[in-house]
Amino acid sequence: MARVLYTPAYPNHIVINMPALSPTMTHGNIGTWRKQPGDEIVPGDVLVEIETDKAQMDFECQEEGFLAKILVESGSKDVDIRTPIAVLVENKDDIAQFADFTVEAAPSAIETKPESSAASEPESKTPEAPTKSESKSSSAASSAAQTSPAGRIKASPLAKTLAVEHGLSLKDVHGSGPNGRITKADVEKLIASGKPRCTGAGAASAAAPAATGPAAAAYTDIPLTNMRKTIAKRLTEAKQQLPHYYLTIEVQMDKINQLRQAFNQTSEGKYRLSVNDFVIKASAQALKDVPEVNSAWHGEQIRQYHSADICVATATPTGLITPIVANAGAKGLAEISNTVKELAGRARKNELKPHEYQGGTFTISNLGMFGIQSFTAIINPPQSCILAVGSSEKKVVPAPNGDGYATINVMKVTLSCDHRVVDGAVGAQWLQAWKRYMENPLSMML
Repeated sequence: MARVLYTPAYPNHIVINMPALSPTMTHGNIGTWRKQPGDEIVPGDVLVEIETDKAQMDFECQEEGFLAKILVESGSKDVDIRTPIAVLVENKDDIAQFADFTVEAAPSAIETKPESSAASEPESKTPEAPTKSESKSSSAASSAAQTSPAGRIKASPLAKTLAVEHGLSLKDVHGSGPNGRITKADVEKLIASGKPRCTGAGAASAAAPAATGPAAAAYTDIPLTNMRKTIAKRLTEAKQQLPHYYLTIEVQMDKINQLRQAFNQTSEGKYRLSVNDFVIKASAQALKDVPEVNSAWHGEQIRQYHSADICVATATPTGLITPIVANAGAKGLAEISNTVKELAGRARKNELKPHEYQGGTFTISNLGMFGIQSFTAIINPPQSCILAVGSSEKKVVPAPNGDGYATINVMKVTLSCDHRVVDGAVGAQWLQAWKRYMENPLSMML
């Protein structure tokens, strides 16, 4: 995250890299900087707001010094976690020397040296002034260095993004960075010059190729959020690597519907129970009865949990997230209901803390409110199971007394299991236990 660098022509300084604030984070967005150049930094100070793949979080700096330069501005998107974002110095008097410091001058893979060896480094000799012919050759080489042998324009990611946003071509831009690399400052200079926008395929190498044919296709390219990238990566791995199998049962819902209605009528506004609250409670109770399902695959061992921490799949504007109802078995229905509503509300605002969505031992995905009768869900590793809950529907069955027929409400659920951890018979035992609690909801309160 931070390393002491000995970049030539600069005093000793610390470069702060884009932090990885969650185990799945590879890129992030820069929010508001809480500190500005010249401010003193002590360990624990909030340096900047970072939008991770799951939430908006404060980045607390653990280094000490003075903020000399902000390398990545507020609002920058999709910043790699290895990218330098700020520079700290020990002495406030050194700040002025970093006015022209750039990201290119602080590569993330630069070799570090122990502080004691810095003094023993020989001073670099001042290069002799080039001759006129050498100067011309150097200028030509710099110009040629902007484009790779394959014709790719050499520019920083920020420079490419800025050029695409303003519809500018980088083809004829002479970069001021190392080896003629085009920097953000070069593009800003181009924008300030008022050069006309490029409407063809030359609008920066990062832009999509121009449409061919008589008319452009009618579509919109939607940039991927960090959350969507993480969802795509993790679920692809889960579906490819986990040996899923599926068990489906039907559960009668009349008793739960009657009990839920009675509780809600007497709640005095303190809670409002949903079917999902009963599903969570019954799942926690069944995990206690069949603890083999409350387990996770950890390579050389299977970890069996002692607490039922239920993840509830929640849709947000940026993607799916799974807030956790911790120790759900020890909570009453009203507490579960209020906890789920509070977590889901903050999840949609991107305000969850990492411990509120990372971890968990079992997941529930409920699409019943959308009229989906049944579906199969992908397991959320390293968990071993996920319960997919469908909608309730009426069904005609023989009357209990054998006289005619009766109408009941039933609901289908499907349990996805990781066969490495949960054998078929164990998964079936868990569903039987879960069904008993759902069809006799008062037993959950004993």
